[in-house]
Amino acid sequence: MIERNEVQELAGRYSDITVGVIGSHSAEEVGIAARSAGIKTVVVCERGREDLYVKHNRFLFDHVIVVDKFVNMVEEWVQEELRKLNTIFIPNRSFVVYVGYRNIEEKFFVPLYGSRYLLKVEERNLPRNQYWLLERAGVKIPKLFKRPDDIDRLAIVKVRQKKKPLERAFFTASSPLEYWEKANELMKKDVIAEEDLKDAVIEEFVLGPRFNANYHAWALKDEFEGFDFLGFDDRRQVNLHGVLNLPAKDQLELNVAIKNEEIGHFGVTMRESQKPLVYQAAERFIDVCRDEYPPGLIGAFALQGAIAYDQDDPEQKRLAFYVFDVSVRVPGSPCLGPTSPEMRRLTLKYEGLLKWLGLSTIESALDLSMLELKYALKRGRLREVVT
Repeated sequence: MIERNEVQELAGRYSDITVGVIGSHSAEEVGIAARSAGIKTVVVCERGREDLYVKHNRFLFDHVIVVDKFVNMVEEWVQEELRKLNTIFIPNRSFVVYVGYRNIEEKFFVPLYGSRYLLKVEERNLPRNQYWLLERAGVKIPKLFKRPDDIDRLAIVKVRQKKKPLERAFFTASSPLEYWEKANELMKKDVIAEEDLKDAVIEEFVLGPRFNANYHAWALKDEFEGFDFLGFDDRRQVNLHGVLNLPAKDQLELNVAIKNEEIGHFGVTMRESQKPLVYQAAERFIDVCRDEYPPGLIGAFALQGAIAYDQDDPEQKRLAFYVFDVSVRVPGSPCLGPTSPEMRRLTLKYEGLLKWLGLSTIESALDLSMLELKYALKRGRLREVVT
């Protein structure tokens, strides 16, 4: 296990910084935010997948490192290159999936802006995972079913895709019989594997509009408030949204497996009267993460859920925010900047600090990350914002 004090000692020797990111998921978003803040950048690309970054967006990255496979990032020559550049690496989901949380915790000796030790909680089959944290925080989550035989209401089953482990295949079921009918059909079509089905999550389907609530958690809590709310988004998914574009009659005639493979995002807003729900959930979740996985959340994160009638309110007069997924790193929602009214609010909130740092506006979720990195560097406190 790489200890935080070792990473802090390394970062404490940096006289300037380069922001690093894996060439996938949200690399463009990171590159734009860093370059806009006047911070140098480095992207690590996998051979055969580098065109978007080294051909079409080369201007966003001062340095490019190409590896045969993303997991090769833990090789010493790559780490040495990153350390020579004084790299602070920004974790995203592709980084965790392709490099692996164990490699990140034990072998990747490069400072992270984000929590090295929290990344694994997104793996649902591990103890002390995101569900465990949400429950300890008192944040509402859907009812979980331990076995298919326990299904007694509309449930959604989340299982890893066989050929795309980064993505999940989803299906709904209202009974054990329906569960096995749909699961067997997906296995027959080679969408999922039987061994992955054993690790599937079965949870109640929340009947309400989805809201992915995006936040920024500050590391320098004596200088900033604990967190800032950045806005909402929702997902566009293949092939689900293609099916939903059809009339109901045509949907019923289809015989295709629904994969729910994420392909894009769109911005949404919420009535102000209900927004306190997402602030309260964040406060509780941040406190528990700090206690259970110190130093807790750093940088961008998201609570993905839906607004529905509170199941603890039998008269259904009260709404609640049910969280069914957590991103403890950059959520990867580039639509947030252009679509969220929260960005203008944050520009006003940090107007003085932006001027001091030579910046102008908050236009992206990652702008706050760059603001804290730049502030920490100027104040000689870089070691306090890394893990």
